[in-house]
Amino acid sequence: MRIACPFCGERELGEFTYLGDAAPKRPSAFADDGSEQPDAQDAFHDYVYLRDNIAGEMTESWYHGGGCRSWLTITRSTTTHEIKAVKAAPGAGARVAAGLAS
Repeated sequence: MRIACPFCGERELGEFTYLGDAAPKRPSAFADDGSEQPDAQDAFHDYVYLRDNIAGEMTESWYHGGGCRSWLTITRSTTTHEIKAVKAAPGAGARVAAGLAS
């Protein structure tokens, strides 16, 4: 499988590290008023350990450690491994865009 990094171009899979589903959002331990939420531990446990095993199109987080060291958001079919879209994750690639990558 080859991934087209938006900063480096098309590269071999070995340059990338798979993180997982990009959809889950980290739960907050506190409510808007600053009080501790009673089910915060359960929500955090579910966030860390429970993931859906989707057969089909999924949005994933990948790290380009063998290249520009940017985080990418990739939309990919988990059944065919066909990559539909690759984009920089929010806040990723700032060092490359500024010419600071080493």
